[in-house]
Amino acid sequence: MATRHDDPIRGTARGTAPVPLSVLDLATVGSGTTAGDALRTSVELARTTERRGYHRYWVAEHHSMPGIASSSPAVILSHLAAHTDRIRLGSGGVMLPNHAPLVIAEQFGTLEALAPGRIDLGLGRAPGTDGATAAALRRTDRLNEGADDFPQQLAELTRFLDDDFPDGHPYSRIHAVPGPVQATAAGGVQSTDRPQIWLLGSSGFSARLAGTLGLPFSFAHHFSAQNTIPALDLYRESFRPSEILDEPYAMIGVAALATEDEREARRQIMTGALSMLRLRTGRPGLVPTPEEAEAYSFNGLEQDFVEKWLTNIVHGTPDQVRDGLDGLAKRTGADEMMLTANAHGAAERVRSYELIADAYGLPGGPGA
Repeated sequence: MATRHDDPIRGTARGTAPVPLSVLDLATVGSGTTAGDALRTSVELARTTERRGYHRYWVAEHHSMPGIASSSPAVILSHLAAHTDRIRLGSGGVMLPNHAPLVIAEQFGTLEALAPGRIDLGLGRAPGTDGATAAALRRTDRLNEGADDFPQQLAELTRFLDDDFPDGHPYSRIHAVPGPVQATAAGGVQSTDRPQIWLLGSSGFSARLAGTLGLPFSFAHHFSAQNTIPALDLYRESFRPSEILDEPYAMIGVAALATEDEREARRQIMTGALSMLRLRTGRPGLVPTPEEAEAYSFNGLEQDFVEKWLTNIVHGTPDQVRDGLDGLAKRTGADEMMLTANAHGAAERVRSYELIADAYGLPGGPGA
């Protein structure tokens, strides 16, 4: 399928933004709140960003992290599908080595049946957690084996989604349902659409694989900024046209937070920075409040980590965030940017997406 400006991959409502804007939601759980609060915020965010013209809304897969409620993307996406009408919904991403490909084909086939033509299946090969938790998920301690098998797992998943294992294959009589077999049984009456597969990555492995297979690629700039340009260059150099894409399509994940006041933006993003520091030093917990972050006493090494982390977060007033995103789009040549808001409070995160939409003149703003 050749890409078009209005196809499921390329967004349309972008106002004055250089590329379509989308949303990555980790369903963060802040200090003093619950997982239920976080998931209700996800619904509010999805409805708000749909109204404001964001192109897609993805949820992540993380495990054994108290400050994140998105351990089961398919479950969350089914709930979001019931509360939205147009915005594309997807995983950012499903960590495929943690799951049997048939299970993922069934889950996302179900989502496609619930929200036809709106489902993205973003796939990664990292565990999305620590080694012990990954071993519990996979019921094996051979974790590298799962990552190394990713291309084979991807091929198996694709065949389940397309229902096209060749005759003689051990799985040729197995059908992922909902899926194409039901359209065949119904004489072609049912939709044969399937989720749009994306590859996700923070290094060159998935970039090269996505290019070779002619798939859209999403790079985790928000936590691997030093690898962004090399990975995107590798993706474009490796790209081969496919039935999905005639030309490369690269999206980058960007941490971004806008507030009316520049100093308040810095105050808010410190909550995410402290949360990441604790995670990286083996002390994961709920996302701290701004007051907790202000009261924390950073030692020299911790301060260096935080300052380096903050350099990759686009933050400030709406105009400052707009300028930062414009510059990032120009430097990377990204075809789309997926924004994730690092802040403790639900209201601050929702407001940030509204302010960024206003800065770019996206639909649904004041007076709409």
